[in-house]
Amino acid sequence: MGEHTVSSFDEELEHIDRLIRDMGDLSGAMTRASTNALLESDNALAQRVISDDTIMDAKQRELDERAITLIAKRQPMAQDLRSVVGAIRMASDLERIGDLAKNIAKRVGAVGQGATPRSLAHSIDAMASLVLQQVNGVVEHYVRRNPEALVHLRDEDEKIDIQYTSVFRELLTYMMEDPRNITSCTHLLFCAKNLERIGDHVTNIAENAYYVMTGSQLPVQRPKLDETQVTAEAGS
Repeated sequence: MGEHTVSSFDEELEHIDRLIRDMGDLSGAMTRASTNALLESDNALAQRVISDDTIMDAKQRELDERAITLIAKRQPMAQDLRSVVGAIRMASDLERIGDLAKNIAKRVGAVGQGATPRSLAHSIDAMASLVLQQVNGVVEHYVRRNPEALVHLRDEDEKIDIQYTSVFRELLTYMMEDPRNITSCTHLLFCAKNLERIGDHVTNIAENAYYVMTGSQLPVQRPKLDETQVTAEAGS
């Protein structure tokens, strides 16, 4: 393989890497904006998130096309092949994060028609903050090629699961206390579930990024966290 070919190959890999970073930045922005729109009943911001999903979809299509073309032309092996296949997988999860943020944004109008209890808004916001840390962190660790940080980040996903359980219980309580809360709380329940699923996609990205960097798969089982401690931290 000549020097020019090697240089061109590296440029193609770098472009795919840059698309992953762009999609990661956009997924974080969409997650934050959709949650802000939900908590502040900001329909204009919600519409912007819905529009951004079109940009996310276009970036995924571009990455897929470039990755498939690169595989066909260059026939990469070992680390390079892992990088390309891993990028395709990560892009798919990032696109799904965009879809879930869009789903939250689509419910803003419906939730805004009912009064959201302040304590419940705080619980949703606390959960969203955990999710946003994960979304931003996984892209940062991928860019910096830090596999150890990815292991820790993946283990932290259980905090989101525990916070979701707490929000779920709180929503049910509000619905039982006052039937007038049922409609808005049902929409909030779907939004909380979307946030929890965003955390799951971040976990997938962390696992794929770790494999790209090390060539090894992370173990299926993760260490268990103390639910009482996590709930207390989220409420503080």
